[in-house]
Amino acid sequence: MNRRDFFVLSAGAAAMPLASPAWAAAADGGPSRLIVVMLRGAVDGLNVVVPYGDAEYYDLRPTIAIARPGADNGGLALDGHFALHPALAGLMPLWQAKQLAFVHAAGSPDPNRSHFDAQLFIENGTPGQRDTADGWMNRLLAALPGAHDPAEALAVGPTLPFILRGPMAAANLPLGRAAGRRLPIDRPAIAEAFDRLYTGSGAQEAAYREGRAARTELTAAMPSEQQMADGGAPSPNSFPAAARRLAGLVARDRRIRLAFAALGGWDTHVAQGNHQGQLANRLKPLGDGLAVLAGGLGRDWDDTVVMVISEFGRTVRENGDRGTDHGHGNAIWVLGGKVRGGRVYGEWPGLAAAQLYQDRDLAITTDYRTVIGAILSRHLRLGDRALARIFPGAPAARANLGDLVAA
Repeated sequence: MNRRDFFVLSAGAAAMPLASPAWAAAADGGPSRLIVVMLRGAVDGLNVVVPYGDAEYYDLRPTIAIARPGADNGGLALDGHFALHPALAGLMPLWQAKQLAFVHAAGSPDPNRSHFDAQLFIENGTPGQRDTADGWMNRLLAALPGAHDPAEALAVGPTLPFILRGPMAAANLPLGRAAGRRLPIDRPAIAEAFDRLYTGSGAQEAAYREGRAARTELTAAMPSEQQMADGGAPSPNSFPAAARRLAGLVARDRRIRLAFAALGGWDTHVAQGNHQGQLANRLKPLGDGLAVLAGGLGRDWDDTVVMVISEFGRTVRENGDRGTDHGHGNAIWVLGGKVRGGRVYGEWPGLAAAQLYQDRDLAITTDYRTVIGAILSRHLRLGDRALARIFPGAPAARANLGDLVAA
């Protein structure tokens, strides 16, 4: 078959009413949380969640394809059509526990192949619109009822990413060796200059001052052992250590409800490799770090959803340098204690020539905003009006992934 449908779900989630409170409490009184991990550089989703059931996959990737399950260095079977890259073996216990799912052939509908623009559109939540002033996670903060704490949202890193920029305050904090290092904003002269810049700017001044206060509070609360890590700021190689520190911080601080981390190094134009090589060397610490995050959160894992996303996928055909170029469709990862995992969601378009996007890429059948919307409506219990503010103009998808996460 050229087209394979897999777990296309009902659109009922979008019609759920706004619950009260919007943040469902954990059994011990903690909040429901969302952690987003962005893989900057466009990870090759076809070698992450391998469509070994498509013969075209092997025809188009003669040297970099992941072997079928059961073969030497083969993929780890997820079902009769898809397998997981063997470097992600550390995630198989979560898959078997049905706490890990994938949404394949997903992504931004915008055709832009620029890393800069595509990442911006993932973060601002308005594909094709560069002038959106804030990020969708900042709008998510604004959509939540009740009083907001400056430490409610945390970006892992020395600078605040666009996804969390906007009128709502958010903190940014390195979790590696740089965690205890003073940033330019910590220097009195620079801090005073920024203080003067934002004085009298209304909501921007409030967000700026609250963000600075949150960083000061979180840094002071971090144990000394969390201020040291090999490798500095989070990267694929240092991600397990950063994930351990993030888990400890989130588990201790009930104010943190949203967190964001970004990892680079996924632009594999040359010598990508298959079961070993460039991609495998990055996937292993990523998978191990996600497993560490799950274990480190303990019982808070039951009230946490982790989403892993990249700006776009990569070409179906390998190139002359045994790598892959900028593509279109990709796989989104969803993990958590209440994720209805052990399944690959979405609609698989196939890899036959007639089904490729622009004769080169995996087609997109699921808009990334509908995946996030399903998480927000089920896990964070937001209704249609809130979702429309967070993702203005998002399509009413026929497959809304309504049972991706348990309510």
